[in-house]
Amino acid sequence: MPMSRRPSRIALSILDMAADIEVCQLGTLTVPRIFNGLWQLSSNAWGNAPASKIRREMARHVEHGFYAFDMADHYGSAELLYGDFRTLLENPTQVIGATKWCVFRPVKATREFVAEGLHARMTRMKTSRVDLLQVHWQDYSTKEYLVAFQHLVDFQKEGLITALGLCNFDSIHADEICTACGPGVIVSNQVQFSLIDVRPLYGMAEVCQKHNMKLLTYGTICGGFLSDRWLGKAEPDSYSTDMTPSQRKYLDIILSAWGTWELFQSLLSVLRQIGDRHGGVSIANVATRWVLDHPFVGAVLIGTRMGVSEHVEDNHRVFTFQLSDTDRTAIDGVLDQSRRHNLISTIGDCGAEYRGN
Repeated sequence: MPMSRRPSRIALSILDMAADIEVCQLGTLTVPRIFNGLWQLSSNAWGNAPASKIRREMARHVEHGFYAFDMADHYGSAELLYGDFRTLLENPTQVIGATKWCVFRPVKATREFVAEGLHARMTRMKTSRVDLLQVHWQDYSTKEYLVAFQHLVDFQKEGLITALGLCNFDSIHADEICTACGPGVIVSNQVQFSLIDVRPLYGMAEVCQKHNMKLLTYGTICGGFLSDRWLGKAEPDSYSTDMTPSQRKYLDIILSAWGTWELFQSLLSVLRQIGDRHGGVSIANVATRWVLDHPFVGAVLIGTRMGVSEHVEDNHRVFTFQLSDTDRTAIDGVLDQSRRHNLISTIGDCGAEYRGN
């Protein structure tokens, strides 16, 4: 039986265009303003590819300046694939791994329990320190999340965590945790934010300003609906086998909470016109630029099906233009016809959709 051959070391060749990518500061971390979102590795419903091809695509993204990867404990093999990729790099410090520790059941937040969650992340990612650990805590009914963060702050002081963040915490609890942990400790909160879902404008923006916290936003292109692919297309069937889990989620928000398919088509048309005024950039580029232009947004997470479907060159164009006042007025003209301002009450504050509120 032939012996398996270990993949060769990877020497990254950072391209000149990578220098044009905007960055932001999350504590001591300098990160690009677009992260590679790896949630699509959690299910074959998004497609799959061999590990070797995924590693090659990870390297290509880093060479283009997209060197931050977002994953989670429940994103299938995402942490493992990232860990394998990182260990093959001649210089592993060229990449940043942002992962999540998600606690979905009521627990006692003992030091041992928190340590187990942290060390599992480190083991899977093959690192002695997590660059950015983002915590999701399902149960607000007790204050165990505050106890957990005190332990995490201790682990951070011990050098096991570079930066601490939140995931899908609402405004009240994000403010509570930031206050308890002290100035500058919590650097981010990962929440949904887009032209369709503007809930962070109602409360979360003020929390960010108060605590110098940045948002890492997902759902920014609504599972791909905010793209040229859907311009001029008929309303899709959410039960179609061609729909990804993300598309079913965001289609429901568009139709049941935000507006109508006809109004959504009007928005796509306006975004296409704006893209044409800026040299033909894509609808997704314009939608992403709109989110990034909010001062409380640190970076946008764009889902990347490594080895299946990537948009690395298109994503780079986000940093080649700025929206004008005319552009914003045109966008607002469509958004003002929607029910965007009602989402904070119909869905609830950030993260409420994951807690059954």
